[in-house]
Amino acid sequence: MKTSLVILAAGIGSRFGGGIKQLEHMGPAGEIIMDYSIYDALAAGFDEVVFIIRKDIEEDFREIIGNKMEKVYPCKYVFQELDDLPEGFSLPEGRTKPWGTGQALLACRGVVTNPFIVINADDYYGKEGFRLIHDYLVAHAEGNPYDFCMAGYILDHTLSDNGGVSRGVCSVNEASDLVKVTETHNITKTETGAAVPTGEGEWTPLDPKSYVSMNMWGLTPAFIETLAQRFPAFLSNLKEGDIKSEYLLPSIVDDLVQEGKATVKVLPTPDHWFGVTYKEDKPAVVASIQKMIADGTYPSPLF
Repeated sequence: MKTSLVILAAGIGSRFGGGIKQLEHMGPAGEIIMDYSIYDALAAGFDEVVFIIRKDIEEDFREIIGNKMEKVYPCKYVFQELDDLPEGFSLPEGRTKPWGTGQALLACRGVVTNPFIVINADDYYGKEGFRLIHDYLVAHAEGNPYDFCMAGYILDHTLSDNGGVSRGVCSVNEASDLVKVTETHNITKTETGAAVPTGEGEWTPLDPKSYVSMNMWGLTPAFIETLAQRFPAFLSNLKEGDIKSEYLLPSIVDDLVQEGKATVKVLPTPDHWFGVTYKEDKPAVVASIQKMIADGTYPSPLF
């Protein structure tokens, strides 16, 4: 059974260089975080990588990232664009914000025909999530096309020392099935775990051992078709003047779970996330990668 790695990379800036966090050099040979994700996916058994980018960055993306990857991995490219909307809809005046991860994944319609894993370009996930999701997709390939999975990270393995982060906080039943995912913003590390501000200097504590989604989902082509079917309703329900709402993967997955149409197995993942949410995060990321090279987790250079 063939499987695909889909990388959400359309958020990379139109001019490569300083300030583009997805392209910050983290490894000693100039590797970026995305390189490590691709390396881990290849080791886990995924057969191809599909980059979701924008047309205006295609030439630079291929030169800096794609051409290198094509030497070791079959690569495809699809494009997320603001004006890629269903028939009968047009881009609202003043809209410059991307439509979100759901619309990004819609760009894969007809291109991604295998079960697939989808990840963010600028998050380091560790090896275990790729292996668990690959094996789950292969084992369930002939079953219900709405039998999905996700890597379940422990909340306190995914926090930044330098400020708040957004995570999909998950409720999980005894069978390790996802019951609900709630997109939660500005989760901040505290002395006792984690909390979110509720205003007036008040904070609501969160269980630091709860599972969170890091946008690392194991899905099927049937999900992409569902995205296409539901996107018009999302657009129709936008309030007049709303130019910021996004069509987001966690929300759509949660809708399908609440409707009883899909099941999502939460695969507990012991790895620690890291990424450059804040510029102050970079030294810790570089040090973590250097440590993993020293202990033999990764070679250097990576490719």
